[in-house]
Amino acid sequence: MSHAEHHHHDDHAHDAAHADHGHDHGPGGHSHGGVSAAILGSTEALRTLWRSLIILGATAALQIVVVILSGSVALLADAVHNVGDALTAVPLAAAFLLTRRPPTRQLTYGFGRTEDFAGFAVLAIILFSAVYAAYAAIQRILHPQTPGFLLAVAVAGVVGFIGNEWVAIYRIRTGQRIGSAALVADGYHARIDGFTSLAVVVGAIGVALGFTLADPIVGLIIAIVILRIVWSSAKQIVLRMLDGIEPEVVDELRHHAGHVDGVLGVEEVRARWIGHEIRSEVTVVVAADLSVAEGHDVAMAVRRRLLDRIDHLGEAIVHVCPAPAPGVARHTDHGAPHEHTH
Repeated sequence: MSHAEHHHHDDHAHDAAHADHGHDHGPGGHSHGGVSAAILGSTEALRTLWRSLIILGATAALQIVVVILSGSVALLADAVHNVGDALTAVPLAAAFLLTRRPPTRQLTYGFGRTEDFAGFAVLAIILFSAVYAAYAAIQRILHPQTPGFLLAVAVAGVVGFIGNEWVAIYRIRTGQRIGSAALVADGYHARIDGFTSLAVVVGAIGVALGFTLADPIVGLIIAIVILRIVWSSAKQIVLRMLDGIEPEVVDELRHHAGHVDGVLGVEEVRARWIGHEIRSEVTVVVAADLSVAEGHDVAMAVRRRLLDRIDHLGEAIVHVCPAPAPGVARHTDHGAPHEHTH
C-alpha cells in the first residue's frame, strides 16, 4: 500500500460507520435520529443549569433574609457563595447555547471551546465570593458581634446543605453523561458547598454555647474551602484547554483499535476534548500488500468500533500505514510516519 490513508468525517463515512448500528448511544454517545450528540448534550446541560439556578436561588434568598435578621457572618459567607453558584449558570448556559451552532469556515471544530472559557468565568465568580466572605469574616473577628436568631441560622444552614447536595448530584450525573468537565466540576463544587453550609450550623452551636468568635471563624474556614475549590477546578479546566485527555481514554482507543481484524499494530493515538465531545486520531498498521480499498475497509472498521465503544467520542480519524519490510523500522516525527533502514 502506498501513502498513509486519511479517513475524515463525511456523509458517506458517517453512514458506513453506523450501518451496523440501529440503536441510540444517548447524549454522551452518538445520535441516530438526525440530532448531533453535541446538541443533545447541550440541551440536557441547559435543563440542568436552569433547575440548579432555581434551587440555589431560592436557597440563597432564604439565607439572605436570615443574614439580615441575625447578622451571622458564617451564614453571609454561605449565602454569598450560593448566589455566586446560581450566577454561574449564566456563562455556562451561554457556552452550551454556542456549542449548538454549526462549525464555520474559520471555526472548523465548532464552538466547543466556549465551555472552557465559561469555566474561567465560573471560577472568577466563585473567587469573588471567597474573597468577599474572607473579608467579612476577618472584619467580624476584629470587631466581635454576637449574632441573633441562632435557631434560624442553623435551619438556614441545613437548607443550604440540602439545596447544594441536590444540585451536586444533578450536575455531576448530567456532566458525566454528556462529558462536560465544566458541569462535573460545578457539581463537585456544589457538594463541598453543602458541607460548608453544615459548618454554619456548627458555628451557630458554638455561639449558643458562649463562643462568640465561632461564627466568624466558621465564615473564614468556608472562604478557605472555596479557594481550594477554585484551585482544583482551575487545574482541570486548564488541562482541557491544553488539549489534555484522561490517560484511560488513550488506553481505550489503543485497545479497541488494536482488536480490529486486519490491524497489525497501533502506532499513535491522539485525543482531545472539544466542549463535551472527544476528537481522536489513530494511526494503525496494516499488511503492506493490501489494496487501497482493503486498507480503507480496515480503517472504517476501526472507526466504527471506536465510535461504538468509547463514551463521548464525537469523531475518530483513522490513518493507515503499511507494515515495514523486514529490516526496516518506522519512527514518527511530529506525528508523521516515515521509514528508514537499519
